[in-house]
Amino acid sequence: MKYAWIERHRHSYATTMMCELLSVSRSGLNAARGRKPSKHACDDKRLIEQIRAGQQRHRGRYGRRRMAPEISELHGQAVNEKRIERLMREHGLQSHKRRRFRVVTTDSKHARPVAPNLLARDFAASQPNQKWLADITYVPTDEGWLYLALVLDLYARKLVGWAMSEAMPQELTRCALDVALGWRDPHGRLVHHSDRGSQYAAQDYRNKLAARGITVSMSRKGDCWDNAPMESVNGTLKVECVHGEHFQTREQARRAIVEYIGYYNTERRHSSLGNVTPAQFERNGLVHEYMAQPGGPPAAWQGPCQRSKHYTQQPIPHRFGAPCATPLMAGTSSSIATGPVVQN
Repeated sequence: MKYAWIERHRHSYATTMMCELLSVSRSGLNAARGRKPSKHACDDKRLIEQIRAGQQRHRGRYGRRRMAPEISELHGQAVNEKRIERLMREHGLQSHKRRRFRVVTTDSKHARPVAPNLLARDFAASQPNQKWLADITYVPTDEGWLYLALVLDLYARKLVGWAMSEAMPQELTRCALDVALGWRDPHGRLVHHSDRGSQYAAQDYRNKLAARGITVSMSRKGDCWDNAPMESVNGTLKVECVHGEHFQTREQARRAIVEYIGYYNTERRHSSLGNVTPAQFERNGLVHEYMAQPGGPPAAWQGPCQRSKHYTQQPIPHRFGAPCATPLMAGTSSSIATGPVVQN
């Protein structure tokens, strides 16, 4: 370790001085320079290349917690998370950092009826379309703010509805809800939770939920923790998609956000899902459900791969939208851009 440190800093400090400070001999340093790299050093070099490739693929979004299982899969065996952290720190491969800045998007000063907090911070869901969260966030551009309405399915932390606009009209949240309803076509008991903003308390929004038999739940006043997973998604989107970017137009921001939503749903590992992607988690859950059916799975389904926990990409009957499908952005007749409805 001492010799390696001297080699890394030999262009900054005198070699003789570093040898004296670290109590090593100059002859020992010269001998170390002539030795072949150790197996550990060779493994570190290969790991660094894989980490750098992973950060390029994920655009610098992965920290050590997500990078460790990514590298472990490549090696076919577990790689220590602390080792990954050390290599990322030493070679400047850390993930993006969060920044503190907030625009108020919740208008709770209104006379519209407010629903009770039925969710009560119970963020566990045993199946898709059981609990949805909704919220509005914002993205800065040179043309002004771009507002983004999102709908999140708690089961797999999957973004199932979104819409974007230069303002925050009630139509923005309705469009995001329409995308979620069209894509997922929920049946059974579903709880829709949001803050108590005027867009979500509006009568036409409540009527749309009531028409589908969806139960309404709202956070307590000024308590963002009641909608914590949705707030976390907003923050993640800002860090991984917005911070460090300069959007000259709202259209540029729209395209970047749509690309990120597709990445988030199908490629980004989620720590609360056991470091698998939302699409993979949903697919695995559906596989297990079909495996548990009397008589086994349908004949058309080929079953899990024998050598890994990942499943084949065979078409599986579904009731909550295509497991890997992600809607793309499409313009509507208004100024709001949404993901189109995916037909089952």
